[in-house]
Amino acid sequence: MQRYFVPPAQLGAEAVALEGDDARHLAQVMRAKPGDKFIACDGSGREVLAKIVTVDKDKVNADIVEERISGAEMAWRVTVAQSLPKGDKLETVIQKGTEAGAAAFLPFLSKRTVVQYDERKEAKRIDRWRKIAKEAAEQSHRSIVPEVMAVSTWKALVGKIGGYDLVLMCYEEEGRAGNGLKRALTEFEASIRTKSINAPCILIVVGPEGGFDEQEAAAASAAGAKLIGLGKRILRTETAALYALACIAYASGELGGD
Repeated sequence: MQRYFVPPAQLGAEAVALEGDDARHLAQVMRAKPGDKFIACDGSGREVLAKIVTVDKDKVNADIVEERISGAEMAWRVTVAQSLPKGDKLETVIQKGTEAGAAAFLPFLSKRTVVQYDERKEAKRIDRWRKIAKEAAEQSHRSIVPEVMAVSTWKALVGKIGGYDLVLMCYEEEGRAGNGLKRALTEFEASIRTKSINAPCILIVVGPEGGFDEQEAAAASAAGAKLIGLGKRILRTETAALYALACIAYASGELGGD
C-alpha cells in the first residue's frame, strides 16, 4: 500500500489531502481512483489509513478510515553525524541510513574533508538530501521523516556532544587497540537500565575519506565522546554509519530475542 508524508496542516481529524508531487504520483503513476486506500503520515509519528474520495492531477482528497500505530521506529534515537564525503556518497548515507532507522543526519566539515563546500549552494543541496530522506522513509514504511540538518562546523559539532546520552566517534586507531563498538554498546545498555532511560539519544560521528586526526579525536573525547573501532577491517566512510546503525539495532533488541 502506498505511503505518503504530508504536512500536518493537510492531515486533519477526519480527512487528508495530498497535493503537488505526491498527488501526481498517486493519480498518474499509481492510477488511483475513488475508493482506493493509502497511508498518510505527518512525519512526526501520526499515521492514518485513508480512503480516496476525489482524484485530480494536482490534488487527492480522502477520508480517514482509521488511526494506525507504527512499530517501525527504533527504540534508540540515533543521529548520524557524517563529515562531508566526496561525490554523492552522503546521498547514499541518508537513503540507506533512513532505511536502517536513523532519526536524523548532521553533515559537518572536519580537517580532512576533501569536498569543496560552497555555502551558496547549501540550500539546494539540503533540499535534495531532505527529499531523499522523505522518499526513503516512505519506501521503508517509517512513521517519521529523519531530520537532515544544516552543514555544521567541527567546533559546533563538538559543542553538541553533551546533549546526547551516548556519542560514538568512529576512529580506526581504537579499532587497532581493540576498543570496539560491542563493548561501548554493552556498557551503555547496562547504564540505561540503571537510569531508566526509555528513549536514549545516540550520536554516531563518522569522519571523511581520510578519517580524523589525533587532535580531533582528543577534542571529541574531552567533550564526552567514546572513541570506538568498527572491527578489524577498514570501512569506507559511506559504510561506517550503516554498519554502526545495524549494530545498534541489534543491541537495542530491534532484531528480536531477549
